[in-house]
Amino acid sequence: MSTTAQDSIKSTIDANDVVLFMKGTPVFPQCGFSSVVARVLDHLQVDFESVNVLEDDGVRQGIKDFSNWPTIPQLYVKGEFVGGCDIIKEMFETGELQAYFKEKGVGGTA
Repeated sequence: MSTTAQDSIKSTIDANDVVLFMKGTPVFPQCGFSSVVARVLDHLQVDFESVNVLEDDGVRQGIKDFSNWPTIPQLYVKGEFVGGCDIIKEMFETGELQAYFKEKGVGGTA
């Protein structure tokens, strides 16, 4: 991973409470898994920064190296890697995600 990509990833994670590294954008996701996580965050009224990994191959590979997690999307909350689509979906369905956001002090009223 290039230092530039690593620095950019770390800077984005540090500057935002919630960051979703995804394929595409929340309005126009380019994969179903990214779409699911973006919709969950929207449903929970969580403000989040999105990073379209398809715009930069360095970031696309760099985020996998940064988290040591092989797939995208990846969700970070207050600097911590939370997980990918399956983990986020399961946490949402059990109510654990809502509790996690409340504990971290992020999210809306949903």
